[in-house]
Amino acid sequence: AQLSCLARLLADKNLTADFGSFPPDLLLFFHPSEVRAGSCREFYARASRGNLDLLPRGSARRTRLLRGALTCLGVRGSRLESQQLGSLGALVCDLEPATIPASGPAILDSLKLCPALTGAQQDALNALLLTGDTAYGDPRSWDLRTLQDLGPLVLALNQTTLSLVGEAAREEFRRSIVAAYSSQGHSQREKSLILFRALAAASAASQPRLKRSADRCPSEPITESIPFLTPEELDLCLSSDFLIANLEDVLDQPVTSQSSKILKKKVDQFFPSGIPEEQLKRLGGLSRLYTEQEISQWPLRCSDTLSALLSPSGGEWDDSQVQQLVSRYLALGGSLTGSLLWEIGGRRLCNLQEEQIQQIPAEAIMTTGQLNISLCSQTKKDQLYRKAREAFAILASTPRPYYCRIQPYLGGAPAEDLKDFANSGVAINMDLDTFLTLNPEELQKLSVTDVKNLLGKNLPELKEAENEPSVVSWVKRQPQWELDCVLGIGLQGGLQEPPGTASPACPTTPASTTSMVTVTSMATATTSAHPSTPASTTSTATSPMPTSLPTVPTSPHPSANVTVPT
Repeated sequence: AQLSCLARLLADKNLTADFGSFPPDLLLFFHPSEVRAGSCREFYARASRGNLDLLPRGSARRTRLLRGALTCLGVRGSRLESQQLGSLGALVCDLEPATIPASGPAILDSLKLCPALTGAQQDALNALLLTGDTAYGDPRSWDLRTLQDLGPLVLALNQTTLSLVGEAAREEFRRSIVAAYSSQGHSQREKSLILFRALAAASAASQPRLKRSADRCPSEPITESIPFLTPEELDLCLSSDFLIANLEDVLDQPVTSQSSKILKKKVDQFFPSGIPEEQLKRLGGLSRLYTEQEISQWPLRCSDTLSALLSPSGGEWDDSQVQQLVSRYLALGGSLTGSLLWEIGGRRLCNLQEEQIQQIPAEAIMTTGQLNISLCSQTKKDQLYRKAREAFAILASTPRPYYCRIQPYLGGAPAEDLKDFANSGVAINMDLDTFLTLNPEELQKLSVTDVKNLLGKNLPELKEAENEPSVVSWVKRQPQWELDCVLGIGLQGGLQEPPGTASPACPTTPASTTSMVTVTSMATATTSAHPSTPASTTSTATSPMPTSLPTVPTSPHPSANVTVPT
């Protein structure tokens, strides 16, 4: 939301042409109308180096970005040339799966830029590699060097492809993964573990191992041998006492899913009366193996314990497990803080019970990052919006900063509050994704002028969403002459005048001239926590602009620091 607001500020001050001086992350939020045809190739090449995860996959903004890039590069069909692929950068990751076989081996290096491929994209990639008609050759000829050269693409290899790789190459690659695992960060560890388990599965399917007898167990300490023991060998050779004494070292090794279950069983054997709270923090990835019923018995009283359990370093939780973790923590007297809300995340926050959401203090909303609550039920969106409105009340008299902070929660906003934004006299320029998350019932209460003022320069994008159910319903309630005269973007389906009644003539002065006054100095005001002079305006807003802006708390995970020239 902060980058989006900053991009709008730059557009308002006509500073977008010098895009080369801004970080790529910020360019992702530029509107296509700000991209000039003569420099579009350079723009999209730079923007593609940004963190695309800032834009949800499939969102209108991200889709529009790819469409603009393809148009700029003159792409007409599924096949892309090497030069076009190079200019697209990481935007290649959003191309249709059919692009992979159509573009051939030239696309492989570009696909290495993708954090993850969809299932269909992975299928297309494996089909291309299985032809043997790439720089990597036939999978049957691959060795350790080939697997390493594949880079991130190796994560997309399916069992069919991996089974063709020689056993010696697979085993050598597994050992290289184990050797590097302990020094890797969380994100890379997750990928290494996925790959390790895929290689282990391929080896187990092609060459079952003989069972090891007790007298052939490796001598203690066996930590370094654990990744290469079968689940049966691990159960036979690893004692519970040794595991608890060396839990961090053991969990610092990649193991298969079945071996993880053996480790959990041994932890439970060591604590037959239940795991003490100080030991819960040490469970790491093993904690994800516990059921909701087991979690409901944990002595989860301290926020530090809940924070340690929620840490992404242990891997992904199921939503139902997180709900039980929070339930248990709150039941034992805990309180949700901003940092805990951030670790829970917006999607899982939506899965909490309404009673649990009610217990969230407004201060926690103030200090957490920008949460995505789009998947919440309407009732929960309403709850979270009320808390956000309380949290950011100090900013209510300064519409632009207030909007930037409360924007993620507007899906729960009542029509009265949306009208306040529309009539604030400040160009909010609500993006289409936010507009489509508004409560459909409240949207129906907005006038044509309200919608025009809310969307501002993003109004033309509403035409792209004319078939969205909430937009269709809203259009049906509006006089068609007003849709034509006030919006002027071609929306059809509004109320027609009775037969024999002439539609009112469109005013010669654009509606925005009388209904909205843009605060020309607002872009300057929002770049400083304490501007020397207030922004002046002839707006109809009832609240006067303050002489200084309160400090706006920033996200615990800022994306970029950019200075807006004045």
